[in-house]
Amino acid sequence: MEPQSGRPGSVTRAVVVIGVSGSGKSTIGAALARRLNVPFQDADDLHPPANIAKMAAGEPLTDDDRYPWLDKVGEWLAAHPSGVMSCSALKRAYRDRLRRHSPSAYFLHLRGRPEVIAARLAGRPGHFMPATLLQSQFDTLEPLGSDEPGIAVDIDDRSVDAVVDAFLNWGGLRGG
Repeated sequence: MEPQSGRPGSVTRAVVVIGVSGSGKSTIGAALARRLNVPFQDADDLHPPANIAKMAAGEPLTDDDRYPWLDKVGEWLAAHPSGVMSCSALKRAYRDRLRRHSPSAYFLHLRGRPEVIAARLAGRPGHFMPATLLQSQFDTLEPLGSDEPGIAVDIDDRSVDAVVDAFLNWGGLRGG
């Protein structure tokens, strides 16, 4: 089978772009959605005000904070079965919760070195997620399991287009 071309309809499942804050989820997700000509949503925009206030104060969210938000993310995925969502989804349990709404979703994990991502975060003034929470995100991060449909792509030395191409050319897309 030919590699994915990025034409509309070349990926027929929802795609969730995951990773720690500053890994490029929003940028990569929006670029992927443009290439596929499908809807894009940033999960950050679905956080309730209480979650945003907590993170802005430097407090990590608890699972009780996250689960209602993850359900909103999952509802969007269910309503947009070929859409692209950017969402941290750092733990397997969070991705499992999203799969309750969108069982066939693919995951694109943006993987980078902490120092590279910290430098990116430092260049994002005004974002509600402070750089001080980055280490807690790396501590929480659970890589994709071998049974999870998706791919991890190293982002440190790749352009946005190169990351999108790596996902679209991933052999796992051809099996689904």
